[in-house]
Amino acid sequence: MESTGEAADLLALDRQVCFALSVASRSVIGLYRPLLQPMGLTHPQYLAMLALWQHEPLSVKELGELLQLDPGTMSPLLKRLQALGYINRERNSKDERALVVTLTPAGRRLRAEAEKIPPAIVARLGMDLDELQHLHQALTRVIAAACGGDDPAPSGESGVQRVR
Repeated sequence: MESTGEAADLLALDRQVCFALSVASRSVIGLYRPLLQPMGLTHPQYLAMLALWQHEPLSVKELGELLQLDPGTMSPLLKRLQALGYINRERNSKDERALVVTLTPAGRRLRAEAEKIPPAIVARLGMDLDELQHLHQALTRVIAAACGGDDPAPSGESGVQRVR
């Protein structure tokens, strides 16, 4: 039996923000796969490398906060990046309990290859930069609202205390 009226409209799949975000996320991440594959990276590993290229050195905790990933996810991700020869994980000399993540020379060289990715993604999406910037701002507000008002790291700012 089919429901009618306003209640049915509220539950229409094509009206659900969660559905649109889920499909958009999978679709956009799918665009990255063929670009990341030659580098041996998955999308989460690419995000970790982006954070390190911008903020190195970082503690594992800081990196997890930037990426909004839990420690159980961070550990295997970092082990794979280390096995690829892109990062090192070492004990912090000032706090033996903390692991500090740094880039290897190969990890630093990888940045030049990765710089080709954003323009390729923009081209594949066929959207202008202004539109993408507005989308990014709207999604950042959605993330903040979904996280209980905690503002995720504003563009260009890490929000974490740096390890030195």
